[in-house]
Amino acid sequence: MAERFLQALGRIERIITTIAFVLLIATIFLDVFSREITGVGLHWARQAGVYANIVVVMFGLGVASAGGNHLRPRFADNWLPVSWNPVILRLQDGLMSVFCLFAGGAGAQLTWESIQLGERSALLPILIWPILLVIPLAFFLVGIRHAIYACRPALTPRDPLAVNPGQASHD
Repeated sequence: MAERFLQALGRIERIITTIAFVLLIATIFLDVFSREITGVGLHWARQAGVYANIVVVMFGLGVASAGGNHLRPRFADNWLPVSWNPVILRLQDGLMSVFCLFAGGAGAQLTWESIQLGERSALLPILIWPILLVIPLAFFLVGIRHAIYACRPALTPRDPLAVNPGQASHD
């Protein structure tokens, strides 16, 4: 069940990221096209591009994490004995989960405050909380993913940049 959940989650994150990236590219293209043809850009394009970029970046965290491509410091990879790797990698996933769940909680608080204040975009006549909602949602999903990795190490993706791929896996 956990494996099916991770597969479905990864598929959804890739779809959302792709759609947002296409929207980002289209927005920039239309703005540049408008500037070249009329001499005036689209007043809403930069703000819409920023919103699309937020979605790309936040859901991109999950896409990277699902592929074992998330950022992590590698300088200390060989400081401890290889025999400790299973415990260290579980601890790593557990700490990543806690961090992401904490960040998701902070993002949820930010989103809730935006809802209460009724904050609107300066350039677009829309409320900003739906865009802000992407932040806690993405962090919570990555937190859940890493909690699953910590509990079920066999589901953790291999790190494609590891010097010794066998060391980067929980197997």
